[in-house]
This record gives sequence, structure tokens and C-alpha cells, in this order.
Amino acid sequence: MTISGGRWTGPIWDTHIHLDLEARGLSAARDFANAGGTHICLVHKPGFSSSLPESIEQVDEAYLQTLDLAKSVRKNVGLNVHVILGPHPVVWEKQVHSMGMELATQLHLDSVELALNYCAEGQAVALGEVGRPHYPVSEEIWSAANIQLETVMQMASRAGFPIQLHVEDNGSTTNAELASICDRAGLNRKRAVHHYASANVSEQFTHGLSSSVSMGKNSVVELIDSFECCKSSWTMETDYLDDPKRPGAVLGPKTVPKRTQNLASELLTILSQNEVEELLSHVHSVWPNQLYGQIDP
Repeated sequence: MTISGGRWTGPIWDTHIHLDLEARGLSAARDFANAGGTHICLVHKPGFSSSLPESIEQVDEAYLQTLDLAKSVRKNVGLNVHVILGPHPVVWEKQVHSMGMELATQLHLDSVELALNYCAEGQAVALGEVGRPHYPVSEEIWSAANIQLETVMQMASRAGFPIQLHVEDNGSTTNAELASICDRAGLNRKRAVHHYASANVSEQFTHGLSSSVSMGKNSVVELIDSFECCKSSWTMETDYLDDPKRPGAVLGPKTVPKRTQNLASELLTILSQNEVEELLSHVHSVWPNQLYGQIDP
């Protein structure tokens, strides 16, 4: 894993990306690979544009589609694909209104258990994205979401798998609250990954949570201003949606490879080449492998 001619030649990992065979699918995966990407965390994508699952059998069918998609990406594109399965908190919030709190919560927790079973079988590596709604909800729903999230964290801790968190953007306050829930649930804070996270990866801001940093335009500058050492627990993501109804809603699949090279160039002006290589190795190999481990292809 080296830098040659000012460019990073090691692995490049997008730790939160969605793909859909009914959208760009393999074409988007090829864009990532052609830009230099090597690894992805393929995160289960709820069918918001169609009908939401109303039974655990329908959830299982959707999970199996994500697992089949991962196999297709490995076979046809050659990427290293780690699957992350779980029930999205927005699905739960919508189903509270359509199914009632009790049934929606039971389906959510059953979906967590099913996802963790796939993790135990080696077909998935983490639970996600789980969390709480990122938009204003009633006090009753907010309270229930936090109780549910603590239960989900307890389940993940007992099963021994990390989680990727979908939460609101309220800066350090959100991270502090999540850290407290982790502690009550017995989940190591570093095993709780704040997805779509700020590029501020200082311990003071993250409160010990891991960050899957959204690599937007200003992310490189913010990372350079806040990273504390090469052992920081952060990775890079796009949250690419692969949804033709929402083009440009988040970042494109080429973004993480491009931002990685930008970061390498900027770091080489302030650090030695060995230090930059160590940092990027940690971001794109050492730390994500510690989090997500190996997979059964």
C-alpha cells in the first residue's frame, strides 16, 4: 500500500453505498471501480419507491435480493463487497402510522434479529442502517425510537457485530447522546458507526463513535483540520442512493476514489510520505477490516 507519483495506489473503500439493479446497478459499481475503488459496504436499501414490507417473510425476501446483488457485483465487477443488512428507522416511523406502534416495533426488532442471523452465517458483516428518524417527529415516536435503538444496540452487542447508524444531524450533541445509549446498551462506541458523518473526526466531536464520513466538497479540508492521528476510527462514504427519481441527492460513486487522491495530495504537503501511507492504509484497510472483517463470497 504505497503512494506513487503523488497518488494512493492501495485499496479504496466506500463504507456506505446503495445499489439497485433496477437503476444503474452494476454500471454505478463499475464507475466506482474504474475510478480506483476496490471495496464497498453494500447497505440494504428499503423499497421506499414501492411497498414497504409488512411481514418478516417480506423483509427476508428483500434481504435476499441485497445478498444476490452483492454476488452479482463481485462476479461481474470484481469488487470486494461487504453486505450490511437491517431495517431502516424511517421505514419503522412510517409503519407506526400505518401498522401501529406495537406491530411496527415488533417487525423492526424481528428484522434486526434476522439481519444478525445473516451476519452470524457470514453472509453479512454488520447491522444497518438502523437508528432513529432524522426529521422532527412527535414526542411519543421520538421516545419510542430511542428505547428501540437501545434494544437494537443490545442485540448487536450480544451478537458481536458492529452497526451503522442513521440519525439526525445535530453535531456533537447527537454523538454524545448516541455514545450514552451505547454505554447503556453495552456496545463499544467504536463499534457504532455514525453513517453520513461530519468530516470533523476529533474525539471531542465524535465522543468515541466511529465515523463513516460523507465525502462532500469541503470534507478533505475538514478532515485535515480535525484528524488526530493515523489510528482514528473513520472511513469514507458517499451514501450513493442509485435512485433515478433522486439524481444528485447525494454523492456519486466516483467520489470516494477522487476525494482519496485529493486527501493524499493535501496531506503530502504537511506530512511525510510514510505518514500519509500509514493514514490512508488505516482508513481504507486496517480499520474497516477490523470493523467488518472477512466475508463468505
